Amino acid sequence: MKNRIRIERAILNITQEELAQRVKVSRQTINAIEANKYVPSTVLAIKIARVFCKKVEEVFELEEGE
Repeated sequence: MKNRIRIERAILNITQEELAQRVKVSRQTINAIEANKYVPSTVLAIKIARVFCKKVEEVFELEEGE
């Protein structure tokens, strides 16, 4: 699953730590999601998208074959 978290964070000028605090997870979790090492739960994906005022599909994208 691809994501635009790093790009969206840059637009809002927030750090991984700030995003993590807003969605109530660790900074390491945000880092792992950005690095495509961890796929977030549906609830977490929705929370992250809401921080960016985007639809989930605008932040996360399934790759071919998923």
